Amino acid sequence: MRPLALLIGLLAACTPPATVRTTTPTYDLLLTGGTVIDGTGGPRYRADVAISGDRIALVTRSALAASSARRTIDATGLIVAPGFIDLHAHLEPLLRMPDAESHVRQGVTTALGGPDGGGPWPFAAYLDSATSLGLGMNVGFLVGHNTVRRTVMQLANRDPTPAELDQMRAMVARGMHEGAFGLSTGLRYLPGTFAKTDEVVALSRVAADSGGIYTSHLREEGLGVIAGVAEAIEIGRRTGITVVLTHHKVIGKPMWGQSVRTLAMVDSARTAGVDVRIDQYPYTATSTGIGVLVPTWALAGGDSAFERRLTDPVLRDSITRGIVQLLLTDRGGGDLSRVQFAGVSWQRSLEGRTLHDWAVERGLPPTPETGAQLVIDAVRRGGASAIYHVLDEADVERIMRHPQTMIASDGRLSSPGNGHPHPRAYGTFPRILGRYVRERNVLTLENAIHKMTGMPAATLRLPDIGVVRAGARADLTIFDADSVVDRATFQEPHQYPAGIPYVIVNGTLAVDSGRFTGARAGRVLRRGRQ
Repeated sequence: MRPLALLIGLLAACTPPATVRTTTPTYDLLLTGGTVIDGTGGPRYRADVAISGDRIALVTRSALAASSARRTIDATGLIVAPGFIDLHAHLEPLLRMPDAESHVRQGVTTALGGPDGGGPWPFAAYLDSATSLGLGMNVGFLVGHNTVRRTVMQLANRDPTPAELDQMRAMVARGMHEGAFGLSTGLRYLPGTFAKTDEVVALSRVAADSGGIYTSHLREEGLGVIAGVAEAIEIGRRTGITVVLTHHKVIGKPMWGQSVRTLAMVDSARTAGVDVRIDQYPYTATSTGIGVLVPTWALAGGDSAFERRLTDPVLRDSITRGIVQLLLTDRGGGDLSRVQFAGVSWQRSLEGRTLHDWAVERGLPPTPETGAQLVIDAVRRGGASAIYHVLDEADVERIMRHPQTMIASDGRLSSPGNGHPHPRAYGTFPRILGRYVRERNVLTLENAIHKMTGMPAATLRLPDIGVVRAGARADLTIFDADSVVDRATFQEPHQYPAGIPYVIVNGTLAVDSGRFTGARAGRVLRRGRQ
């Protein structure tokens, strides 16, 4: 063999065999073939969406290769939308239910807690506790006026002293510094009902100075709803704060149709430069404690004071007449069958049944006077939560169509077998998509998604959620527009919705092929620290 040929042969023998080059996936998750509705209110379009870590890396109308991602989901025939944002959520059970399954299965990836004046305190300590658990969705919180006032003044029915008002201001300022998104009031509830407008203005100014919002459970939503809306607008006018008329509605037959006036008031206020917005849940029933049927003055000072008043025949008669009036014109709807028990710790058999049923069970005539005595009995036993079937569908749809209305559940975190909650806890967002978009054509799909995502994100001043675009958080809800539906009912509330096969929270699948994964990729959001 020639020397050159021998050298070449030896070199070839020492060379390792050729290897096939592998391409490292560029993305963690790829959604292919879906129809994107991006949360801005703009028209839908077909696009692939690529996710890296907790962010959307790319949104492209060009098809991406499946090999470019560690996992690919075929979203053909499905809608790819931003994760829904619940601007009014009762997250009180969060530390017991950190997975937040009843919300996440609806497509909710971010929720705002602390509504109706009931925010947590001490604020930072609560947020730290939630952070340490890990959460199924992102959460933020409001400072609650009722919490603040109760801490400083208990249930006193009077104006605060200058020192007490300073203490309340300091608490609101502290909450805002620790990451609160604003101030909430529940002016129909204790002890907020005892606060005059000037007190709320003083505290709202503190929240406004930090860029917060003001969400208001109005002082009245029935006969006094016009005055209640006017008060909220006045607070916005005097402070410059963004006002949200939360779970806006018109309660009781005497006031049905008055949403025409309340919405006109919102339009007029906005024209005058007051930033007034609305959130709403899509049902014709409300839900709150049974004590809402008792005149608030009777509950001042707490349970022992209420008991003392009941021993005075004159005061008891006044309390009874006040309850009868509320049963006839407000949450009672003029019919004991419209008051349905939701949670009754002292008699679970009442859950799901009505005040009428309880009267019959006790052999009493189902009259408003009987209802008043039963309400007193329930309050004396420790209270109960109830569902009140007292709204009109025409008002619901009129409010829903308003350009400033966002969708919010007012739902409490729930789990199967735990009480008899309002079905909004399981069905708010899919109900909008199924009933009010697909079936009734009240909203277009693009408009509905905007009201669930882009609008609440803008209200919270969170520019990287509520939208499908490169660089935004990878919070996404993927659903079938032809089949999405709420299944929770007033008779059988503990039912998860259908038609939402995938929910992604911070790039992690929280619902995967319709299966709840239990992943805790959610975060505690602190205003100004995202």
